[in-house]
Amino acid sequence: MKFLPAQLAYFLSAREARRNVASLLRYVAFLVAVIALFTVGFHVIMSEVEGRDHSWISGFYWTLTVMTTLGFGDITFESDVGRVFSVVVLLSGVVLLLIVLPFTFISLFFAPWLEAQVRLQAPREAPADTKGHVIVCAWDSIAPGLVQRLRLYGIPYFVIEPDPLAAGRLHRDGVSVVTGDIDARETYERLHVERARLVFANREDTTNTNIVLTVRETAPQVPIAAVVESDDAVDILQLSGASHVLPLKHRLGELLVHRVNVGHAQTHVIGRYRDLLVAEFTIHKTGFAGRTIRETGLREAIGVNFIGVWERGRLQPARPDLLLSETCVPVVVGSAEQIAELDALLVIYDANWEPALVIGGGKVGRAAALELRRREFPVHLIERDPRLFASLTGVADRVFQGDAEDRELLVEAGIERAPSVLLTTNDDAMNIYLAVYCRRLNPELRIVSRITHERNLEAIHRAGADFVLSYASLGAEHAFSLVRGRELILLGEQFELFAIPVPPALADRTLAESEIGDRTGLNVIAIQHGDEFTTNPTGATRLPEGGEMVMLGSAEQLERFHRAFDAGPKA
Repeated sequence: MKFLPAQLAYFLSAREARRNVASLLRYVAFLVAVIALFTVGFHVIMSEVEGRDHSWISGFYWTLTVMTTLGFGDITFESDVGRVFSVVVLLSGVVLLLIVLPFTFISLFFAPWLEAQVRLQAPREAPADTKGHVIVCAWDSIAPGLVQRLRLYGIPYFVIEPDPLAAGRLHRDGVSVVTGDIDARETYERLHVERARLVFANREDTTNTNIVLTVRETAPQVPIAAVVESDDAVDILQLSGASHVLPLKHRLGELLVHRVNVGHAQTHVIGRYRDLLVAEFTIHKTGFAGRTIRETGLREAIGVNFIGVWERGRLQPARPDLLLSETCVPVVVGSAEQIAELDALLVIYDANWEPALVIGGGKVGRAAALELRRREFPVHLIERDPRLFASLTGVADRVFQGDAEDRELLVEAGIERAPSVLLTTNDDAMNIYLAVYCRRLNPELRIVSRITHERNLEAIHRAGADFVLSYASLGAEHAFSLVRGRELILLGEQFELFAIPVPPALADRTLAESEIGDRTGLNVIAIQHGDEFTTNPTGATRLPEGGEMVMLGSAEQLERFHRAFDAGPKA
């Protein structure tokens, strides 16, 4: 209750709130006038028509009991005029007291007052001792994934939300948020931006430019990562002072291309860990199909190590006895020389030189088609929008205008012979539908798709997609890699590499005794101890005190590890 005066003061300080209260008071005054009028009418009819005398208190009492439909029945009219008057008073009470008054009170006072309470809860500044934090400039599709990663690593963060009401709701949901104008220097001063680890500008291009200039004025040295929508805005943001410019949609198209199988077999480097490269390659139409990982002999012949195998959207641990199918995609780790040697071994296998098919000519589809052409692979593209179709000349070897739901158009575009199809529309439902349709038309097709909402991940895998990547997860992982100062390694949706110090509870125990896989689902793929780096450790490998484990899994699995062993990864 001690905050009630402050809440009321804050509520009444707003101009709109004062207008609402004035309107409510006017209605209350009108209601009092109506009650007074009915009280006078009661006396007139009782004395002039029915010849009975009642006090003014009795008239007021009768009016309220009738208007509120209580109807005690101790005072009643006996004449028709009185009964008609009673009906009028009753109906007026139902409308004015039981319908209009509650609605007016809730809409003009109670709801705005609750809203003011939420607004008042929104923090206006970060604690004075805040440092090493990340400032996120919008609560968009990228922010939840980034915040989840920051929490896992114990890195403080603050989200800027200009609307105090939205900020209050985020605060109640447990998000570390500060309300303030996104383009005001005072906002960043209250966030102690000069001590921040990173400012993540994830709004539209024009606003991001303003954010970069404002932050640079306040903190010239702080790193700034800015998301960019238009290719033309990249130079503008760089000139404004952004340390890192992230053309995520363009990058998304390029990363999707890494997962197709077209032309000859080859590896696709997806990231770097220390001095090692992490790469993928498709098994389709190579000599490795039908063999187990041990039977490939790649570890003994070249030195590369398998760390996982993609099979229709699921990343399986690289067990020596795991059978490699035509549709699987192994993930390997090795030095640059070892990966180059693997490429030289794979180049003799021709997967399929028929054109790959891209469905959707937006920014992601355009980037994917251009990346395929840069690699000198044939590509066909389908776009439904006539206006966008006109701008796609030269992007692909052939561009088809029409609806991808049209079977004749898909056949003409080469769906029955294509080695891979990339679903790049911005509609998850459409991509799910097309995954089912394309799988039916070509069962051997490799389907690579983008999604917008993570909730559709399981659905599109069930529909037949082999690999799926979302804009939100790419943005979150890209920003987090900048926070940690490491190169981006994007394995796929919900799977990441974690570097975790060996917790005291597991020190000097074997990997089998630790039961990490059984208890958390994480897969230990390497162990670092001093200068010694061991990949694919066996169950008998001991976890050294002061060492570090490289683990493969999801954020949820990492949370289970943290709870089970009271340990977390390095920030």
